[in-house]
Amino acid sequence: MHTNFTTLVDLLHYRAIHQPNQTAYTFLVDGETEEVSITYQELDQKARDIAIALKSKQNAGERALLLYPPGLEFIAAFFGCLYAGVIAVPVYPPRRNQRMTRLQAIVKDAQAAFALTTTSVLTDIESSFKQEPELATVSYIATENLTPHIRQDWQPIEIKDDTLAFLQYTSGSTGTPKGVMITHANLLHNLAQIYQAFGHSLDSQGLIWLPPYHDMGLIGGVLQPLYGAFPVTLMSPFAFLQKPLRWLRAISRYRATTSGGPNFAYDLCVDKINPSELANLDLSSWELAFNGAEPIRAQTLERFATKFASCGFQKKAFYPCYGMAETTLLVCGGSKEKLPVLQTVNAAELEQNQVVAESENQKSRTLVGCGKTWLDQKVVIVNPETLLECPSNKVGEIWVAGTSVASGYWKHSLATEQTFNACLKSTDDVPFVRTGDLGFLADGELFITGRLKDLIIIRGRNHYPHDIELTVQQSHPALRPFSGAAFSVEINEQERLVVVQEVERSYLRRLDVDEVVKAIRQAVSFEHELQVYAIELLTTNSIPKTSSGKIQRHACRNGFLSESLNVVGSWTTDPNTELLEIQTEIEILFNQIQNSGHQKSSEGFDKSLEKTLQSYVFTPETIENWLVTHLALYLKVPSNEIDIKEPFATCGLDSSVAITMTGDLGQWLGYELEPTLFWEYPNIQALAEHLAVECQSLSKYSAISV
Repeated sequence: MHTNFTTLVDLLHYRAIHQPNQTAYTFLVDGETEEVSITYQELDQKARDIAIALKSKQNAGERALLLYPPGLEFIAAFFGCLYAGVIAVPVYPPRRNQRMTRLQAIVKDAQAAFALTTTSVLTDIESSFKQEPELATVSYIATENLTPHIRQDWQPIEIKDDTLAFLQYTSGSTGTPKGVMITHANLLHNLAQIYQAFGHSLDSQGLIWLPPYHDMGLIGGVLQPLYGAFPVTLMSPFAFLQKPLRWLRAISRYRATTSGGPNFAYDLCVDKINPSELANLDLSSWELAFNGAEPIRAQTLERFATKFASCGFQKKAFYPCYGMAETTLLVCGGSKEKLPVLQTVNAAELEQNQVVAESENQKSRTLVGCGKTWLDQKVVIVNPETLLECPSNKVGEIWVAGTSVASGYWKHSLATEQTFNACLKSTDDVPFVRTGDLGFLADGELFITGRLKDLIIIRGRNHYPHDIELTVQQSHPALRPFSGAAFSVEINEQERLVVVQEVERSYLRRLDVDEVVKAIRQAVSFEHELQVYAIELLTTNSIPKTSSGKIQRHACRNGFLSESLNVVGSWTTDPNTELLEIQTEIEILFNQIQNSGHQKSSEGFDKSLEKTLQSYVFTPETIENWLVTHLALYLKVPSNEIDIKEPFATCGLDSSVAITMTGDLGQWLGYELEPTLFWEYPNIQALAEHLAVECQSLSKYSAISV
């Protein structure tokens, strides 16, 4: 059970002394059954070893990047920083061949002197040192090579509740990332909130696939179980995206009581898990299925609850919640034992910031409540122009105050003043943090209606429009600088990215729309790992701007939806693109073998079929066909638009689609593929040739085994 602690160092030290042999974390290496675990005592020892290595090279208060794939090494490094008084900076580890723009920007902003990592990640980074010289100035420590020390070698340093624990960099922005300064007091307060709101106890069991590099995965998935002294099983987000069934299988196998993720994760399970796979799932232990980080859809909750009811999932387990990096994590959460709160309102009135209840119809919008505040956290709804509190029937900006609110942005005093020190005009109340989100309160329940700032949230990740707009304008010389807008629209219950962009006057008569669209899609995919839903190229000087020359993104969005912009060329994802069936006789036979429980290497494998598979199914041509047709399906574009020799980024391939496709491709080929496969090979042709050789080797081995 938790007790009163001043810092996370005190907390882990207490667990190591009083519960030394209790398993703290279990990590599923393959996302399924191969697992590694660590006890509180072992974690304490590893943290000490890392702290000793850091203290030999630095002064307290330095920043250290944490560059790790998901796993126990990341957790040990995080606590190693805390033990040494070093400010941890968790960062997504760059993939091989990926541009280091974001990493370089964070290194510069945080002025990081050190980076803790693994040998394999360091090898990938070192290849970029010539192109990114700032990364070469960092001192790298591969922590798996550290020599174990005796416990007495580490001496505690003075750490207080207001000491910075880590910088939580907001996701999305590549140009000007901002690190939210999280103290030990922020963390312990928010962990206490989560513990109470989620109804956790010593009998709880966590199951988390969320990435540990940002708030929901780190604080909710890693630190909350430590705070509550209950075990958690972790898996890589890549394992989940490759095969969503792994998530639910793990919940079933480990009898998890708490698990969750952004809204898209539940949709992915509904769409990707076959009815035949439900029989072996038992989700009856799942007491709390949290849903946050992006807009929560009532339809998603209903679809998921309906599909998995036969597996023991109860709809009341759904736990919509709301939080953000600037408030450490949780702001509001519902009641664990009650169904999610839904409210149906008039959609047109909502656009005018009016809350008018209405029965469900084509002109209504059903909102999902995100719960209430806990402990001393306070939420008010404020008119962003008058800075006065809104009445209950009005939509306004959500402001938050409380001990969980961070102290500001690292080395960004102006942004800190604007965001963290807001005060109501009518009172002398404590300062609030401005969330930039719009919503209203009804009987204490918070409802999110949209965003005041132009933040784009897709698949739980934040993207700043000015970053995307700059990428677009630099992608082709025909595009006019400072004359474009990026925004999101809701298509089939999902947020999708739209770009509208002016064309230079000199290009209007000879505009090659296909070439420009291709350049935009490739650049956005490469820089931001996003698929563009629609692109509209506009005549010169026609995009909506303010009198001072600023782009009016909301007006651009309205113009796009009403088809009133001055368009000279456009492209839109085809939502009705059908998968060109590859149900050849060979694939049908192969599926029959899979369904009957046989594998290519099993004893009863049919020799003639094996020979056919070797000579036909796994040739470069057939693999190319699979990749082209499935990529067309995922990206919702005609298959004839996909060139097998063009880079994957040209198609608009983002990381989520790439990882999901490796799961489907591996299932078709009959063996596990690495989630980074699409980044290891530049295009379809190269990837198909590689896989054909690999499949041939596996088939030969299979024949020898038989």
